[in-house]
Amino acid sequence: MSTAAPQTARPASPPLSGMAAHAASIRQSAYSPAYMTAALAVSDLWMSTAGVVAGFALWRAVNPAISSLHPEMLLLPLCCVGVFAGTSQYPGIGLTAVQHLRRICRCVSMVYLLFLFGMFFTKGAWANSRGALLLAWVLTMAFVSCGRNLTMHAMARCPWWGVPVLVIGAGSTGRATVRTLNANRVLGYRPVAFLDDDPRKHGVCDGVPVVGTLDDAALIAREFGIGYAILAIPGMPRHRLAHLRRWRRIFPRILVISEMAGIASQWTEPRDLGGMIGFETRQNLLNPLAQWIKRALDLAASFFGLLVCAPVLGVCVLWIRKISPGNPFYVQEREGRDRTTLRILKLRTMFPNADEMLESHLARSSSAREEWERFCKLKRDPRILPGVGHFLRKTSLDELPQLWNVLKGEMTLVGPRPFPAYHNARFDPEFLQVRTQVRPGLTGLWQVSARSDGDLAVQQSLDSYYIRNWSLWLDIYILARTIRAVLAPRGSY
Repeated sequence: MSTAAPQTARPASPPLSGMAAHAASIRQSAYSPAYMTAALAVSDLWMSTAGVVAGFALWRAVNPAISSLHPEMLLLPLCCVGVFAGTSQYPGIGLTAVQHLRRICRCVSMVYLLFLFGMFFTKGAWANSRGALLLAWVLTMAFVSCGRNLTMHAMARCPWWGVPVLVIGAGSTGRATVRTLNANRVLGYRPVAFLDDDPRKHGVCDGVPVVGTLDDAALIAREFGIGYAILAIPGMPRHRLAHLRRWRRIFPRILVISEMAGIASQWTEPRDLGGMIGFETRQNLLNPLAQWIKRALDLAASFFGLLVCAPVLGVCVLWIRKISPGNPFYVQEREGRDRTTLRILKLRTMFPNADEMLESHLARSSSAREEWERFCKLKRDPRILPGVGHFLRKTSLDELPQLWNVLKGEMTLVGPRPFPAYHNARFDPEFLQVRTQVRPGLTGLWQVSARSDGDLAVQQSLDSYYIRNWSLWLDIYILARTIRAVLAPRGSY
């Protein structure tokens, strides 16, 4: 995205001149930890209660012999919320959706395990409901995760959601930081002002005013009531680091954007190297143990997935045959692990002579050829079958037969999508080498984040992020987002 020039010019005079209205607006919409904590705690309490009630109701439908829900079980939601609060999940500033998911599952599991141990050592009537408790355990993790995610996205639009932050540095890194934070308001960081020594940058950058120089940090923090700063000046000269020592006495929390900001890593860990700070990054998906765990999950999930999806596949096959006679399945050659040829199975969404139709269309339309060169896709693709083709692509149901590829071990449930050789040839060779070291996936981070709206650069960025940061929590998050993407398709064509 190109960076717009400052919209207005202002002198580097006293930092607060002309900023009274801005300061008042900041105070009026100030961050409220009480409101944020209350919103998340109420959501978690309702969802955890719903998990307990639903778990016991479903188990009682299966096994009517068990007794009804005992009052002791209503302590579970209260205990869960208490543990959430004790592990700093409220208000959860800066936590990503994957981090929320991991913390929720761990805390809920801890509470339910304690209750299970209690059941083994008690003789009360409530101890006869271990099956119901196990079911409530699973439902509570799912309900609370979904409820908190929905609550955060809904509340992120409220003026009291988030902590006002002062961004130090209005250069390209600072502006990119502001754009990222504004696009991810659920993180809770609300950039309200810039500081920069360059008078040419004073004014308004990306909707955020530049209100003074680096020396004005104490005055700005006191006047605006800001307790959080983001230092966005990578490669800051050593003689200017004296500012940082002073800022530590002003701001309770300072987030430093390093020169390695381009290495987006969910689980990057700082390391103390005898006075120097280092950041350890990992290629988690290249770990043999991680690959073994993923393979075990793939076998179980693909087997049961094929059984459950068999009726849906049958209906889709009949629909395709009605629109376009011929084989309803389509085998396409893609590049798999170690750049081997992978024959993936899909439901056919195009006419049998799709290749000839594409060449003819690109020859007639220069705009279509330009779109194809950038995305390797067309929004208005004449090759797609009317009705069924668009439906299958919008919902991604045409990918269901690839569960067979997953079962065979050629693919995995979650991973970088397999692309044809001509698509992979457009990627950077270094990235392509890493990408082809892992099994391609049925769904991936790019599919649930950008889908067809993302160009090659976006695909490379998201696939790199996934390979570098793989975890079971990230896979669960992507699978949940996949369900949402199927039910509410966006960017697919």
